[in-house]
Amino acid sequence: MIRLPRLFARPPARARSTRLAALGTLAAVVAGGVWATPQPAAADNRVTPGNFTGYGFDQCLAPTQKSMDTWRTSSPFWAVGIYISGNSRACRNQPNLSQEWIATQLKKGWRLLPITLGPQASCQPRFPRYDDDPTINPKPGANGKYYQARKMGWAEADKTAADAAALGLAPGSTLWYDLEGFDLTNTRCRESALAFTSAWVYQLRTHDYVPGFYSSAGSGIKMLDDARVNRPGQFNLPDRIWIARWDGKANVTTSYIRDDGWLPGNRMKQYQGGHNETWGGVTINIDRNWLDLGAGSMAPAETHCGGIPVNYWIYEPLSVDNAPAPKVKALQCLLKEKQVYAGKISGLYDDKLIAAVRAWQADHGMLVKDGWSRRNWMSLVAAGPRNLVKFGSAGAAVRRLQRALNATGHAQLNVRGVFNKNTDAAVRAWQKRRGFTASGVVTATQWQALQAGKR
Repeated sequence: MIRLPRLFARPPARARSTRLAALGTLAAVVAGGVWATPQPAAADNRVTPGNFTGYGFDQCLAPTQKSMDTWRTSSPFWAVGIYISGNSRACRNQPNLSQEWIATQLKKGWRLLPITLGPQASCQPRFPRYDDDPTINPKPGANGKYYQARKMGWAEADKTAADAAALGLAPGSTLWYDLEGFDLTNTRCRESALAFTSAWVYQLRTHDYVPGFYSSAGSGIKMLDDARVNRPGQFNLPDRIWIARWDGKANVTTSYIRDDGWLPGNRMKQYQGGHNETWGGVTINIDRNWLDLGAGSMAPAETHCGGIPVNYWIYEPLSVDNAPAPKVKALQCLLKEKQVYAGKISGLYDDKLIAAVRAWQADHGMLVKDGWSRRNWMSLVAAGPRNLVKFGSAGAAVRRLQRALNATGHAQLNVRGVFNKNTDAAVRAWQKRRGFTASGVVTATQWQALQAGKR
């Protein structure tokens, strides 16, 4: 007999399951719909999805690498939902899903949302889908604790963790259980689903994965929120929730649950159901999602030249006769960082700075003169690696982008290093002026235009 853990206890935060080790070394597990010998998570695979605020999509079949690459450079999405486990999923055969596929997407910056669609609520009319996908046992048992449902949840968590490990998904990553909508008023159906979920959450934590839960706002999500508020401590609740609420609003709110649940940083919402979208000539049938997870998209602090301010709303032209000291210091600092200026950061537009100015202009194919133009500012503040950035990106590249857009004279962005709605609007406006597709995605080609001072 399988011995279940205590019903309501919470395991240690980083408990390691010996059952997963056994599965990983002695057995073959189902990964992506085919039998595969499990391997340890690739050492360089990062935890997913991490801190992120932005757009995601999910679809039945993991896309081909060509499709992923095309959407990466043309769509607004940085996150993708993939079905990795569960006998009730529609796309059991996942020909594109492999350790290599997982590692490649993570290296290219995608945030992955691995989904399990296993046993479903007993009153869900569309399940079972096949002959080997039983629904959750609705019998309360002699003690009314729904032991059989809990037993199923525990086993499904072991399977989820094994499948995730076989694909190389790093411990600490969030794995999502998909419980499709059901009749919340059916007591045994609801209580067995809650017992199943509680056991799945408990057991998944022992495998060092973070339990997430997807369901419709009015059924599964409301079920968990009601349990959280009305029966505190009686069930193991997921760390994160994925709300299915097709209201067309890219946020994480819904009237079906209370405002204090899973906030901040532990909600995402599927706000648009199945439809075709085409990006870069590639069409995929998707659901749209808005993520606000962890600390959200965030950029580490950045300093220049011991604390010289270089972030401004306005980067006006400079000359010997028009040289505000703060902007001159910023220019001296940025040129020094590029090893073009060797003088002191004095705020004086002197001969050493003029020499550096002329050298920069000459090296970048610009008109060589003593003055410093908006175009020159753009070339300097945008200089650096041509990283692909779009909504949700964060870091030094986004700061360079925001400075460059401010230097055009057509935007006034707070240079915080997070690609937010204001940055997205400024990028699209600049793309439209320059004759690019106004996608909001900044590619290497567009970095080249920014670094050439194309306003």
